[in-house]
Amino acid sequence: MEVTETIMTNFLTHYDSPIGSITLASDGMALTGLWFDGQRHFGETLRSEHAVVETQSIASLPPVLNDTIRWLDTYFSGGIPDFTPPIMLRGSEFRQAVWRALQNIPYGQTMTYSDIAWQLAAEQGIPKVSARAVGGAVGHNPISLIVPCHRVIGADGSLTGYAGGIERKAWLLGMEGQKHESRAPIN
Repeated sequence: MEVTETIMTNFLTHYDSPIGSITLASDGMALTGLWFDGQRHFGETLRSEHAVVETQSIASLPPVLNDTIRWLDTYFSGGIPDFTPPIMLRGSEFRQAVWRALQNIPYGQTMTYSDIAWQLAAEQGIPKVSARAVGGAVGHNPISLIVPCHRVIGADGSLTGYAGGIERKAWLLGMEGQKHESRAPIN
């Protein structure tokens, strides 16, 4: 019997948004990454053992990346996308729980890290979850925008932490109708 090896692939493409270039990644079936170029934790969830196919040709992209581009076009034109492309979030159980909570924050609304910590504690039937641990999971979100980590703010309502940069977070929240004070300098 002959054993054949299946070669897995990371498909990558770029999207030019009003606030910078974005890299999209897919395994061919689901979106596995969406990062502002140069952001912290960029490409963290790409599978290094997989081949990389980078393309600019829309015709050669997996359908999930075309769906993601359509989602981004709708979002950046001021619309609220009425669909979510298939996504695959890879991370610990705790990070997965935090990322699920992020997906439930509606467009134009925000939650604090503490709000998410309290929600997770209640769901798990435990007395407390660390807001700092929630912040760490939020910061490692591999699918920005679609998993809206930019909608998480500090307990005092200020903008704190965003792997894509505080200035982008402020811009995104402003586009969604939210006004918040940033603690970080805008470069």
